[in-house]
Amino acid sequence: MTHTDSASNAVALANPWAVVPPLGNLDAYITAVNRLPMLTQEEEQRFARELRDDDNLEAAGKLVLSHLRLVVSTSRQYLGYGLPHADLIQEGNVGLMKAVKRFNPDQGVRLVSYALHWIKAEIHEYILKNWRLVKVATTKAQRKLFFNLRSMKQGFKTEDAEADITHRDALTDAQIDVVARELNVKPIEVREMETRLSGGDILLDPSPSDDGEQAFGPIAYLSDANHEPTAMLESAQRDVLATEGIATALKGLDERSRRIVTERWLNVNDDGSGGMTLHELAAEYGVSAERIRQIEVAAMKKMKAALAEYA
Repeated sequence: MTHTDSASNAVALANPWAVVPPLGNLDAYITAVNRLPMLTQEEEQRFARELRDDDNLEAAGKLVLSHLRLVVSTSRQYLGYGLPHADLIQEGNVGLMKAVKRFNPDQGVRLVSYALHWIKAEIHEYILKNWRLVKVATTKAQRKLFFNLRSMKQGFKTEDAEADITHRDALTDAQIDVVARELNVKPIEVREMETRLSGGDILLDPSPSDDGEQAFGPIAYLSDANHEPTAMLESAQRDVLATEGIATALKGLDERSRRIVTERWLNVNDDGSGGMTLHELAAEYGVSAERIRQIEVAAMKKMKAALAEYA
């Protein structure tokens, strides 16, 4: 160890904030955080309790700084999405700070294990928001596929190469079934995500070329159909069916059927999650999940007939 390294470690132990440069290139930042001292379990517990009980921000800072190298290491796993490494680290640091704020030292786990979930969650959210102009993953199943399909697909290509099988880009039906089974999703969702990942964004209005010529893009031939009379009438009818029509159809159901339909199909969050499962409703009513499904099917048929008459 050189004299410079010894001096840096001494400064880090006395004041860890002084080691991380406020500005500079990414390599300098990574080098700096890797020099920060790790905390022992006893120190980690003490600082966590000081933060929780006394709202000690200095203790919070030491917890965050000692785990910055974890963020750097985790962020490297997502470099294949073509986003800046510095941005991935920044988002991961946000997740780390959220983890430190919520960490309970009495749970018997190290902060590194607890923080990893929060770090990955923030990086995932950043990638999903910025990887494409159009969102490719909104539901829980789509997010799972987004972050696992490419690596699994690469594994299939390696197996094909070892078996001397002609290289193919698209997954076979058998491979789709394997992915669906391992990730606990539907095969149709695997096909849909594969299609989304293989596509690319197209600019509606491309920039002029170097010689000043205007590029031809979709903006030149896509028309606005929002104010077309037929489309407006259809839209108005859909709005009526979605509000008054559904309300009228629900009134025609018995109380249990109405609650099952409402919980299964109408109480849904913006991200596609929410709503009660068949098993949750079965437990509430004291019947089997299959019985709940039968009631749901019968109720939907009755509502469909009522909506047809309403229209």
